[in-house]
Amino acid sequence: MALMCITLSGSCIADDRIIPVEQLPSAAQSFIKKTFPGQKISYAQIDRDGLTTNYEVRLDDGTEVTFNKKGKWDQVDCEKKPVPASLVPSGIMKYVKSKFPDTFIEKIDKERNGYEIELSNDLDLRFDKKGKLKGLDD
Repeated sequence: MALMCITLSGSCIADDRIIPVEQLPSAAQSFIKKTFPGQKISYAQIDRDGLTTNYEVRLDDGTEVTFNKKGKWDQVDCEKKPVPASLVPSGIMKYVKSKFPDTFIEKIDKERNGYEIELSNDLDLRFDKKGKLKGLDD
């Protein structure tokens, strides 16, 4: 029993460390080259927390991208710049342009049941997978 507790508690310790860009999953490397052409990676980090593995990347312009263990993007934060339109589902983009025409999406986060976005006016919006507004926070 004691051995099991030690083993379980040891596996729950977070392991966050900087890694060479080459150790990012190939899908993550391709995503960055395609979505952010000309940007260089300032650093890449692997985050292991129990059974979960994520990768965090920071680009020279301050953009931060989080990837899952397979290299699929999970979150993109462009730090006061617009998120590339190719990452935003069309229904969400249409909603934002019609309801908040003087703003832009600076952060997008894929959630289990949809998306959460942050606008340049600091308003947070939650959408389901079909792009229907589910809620907002200011």
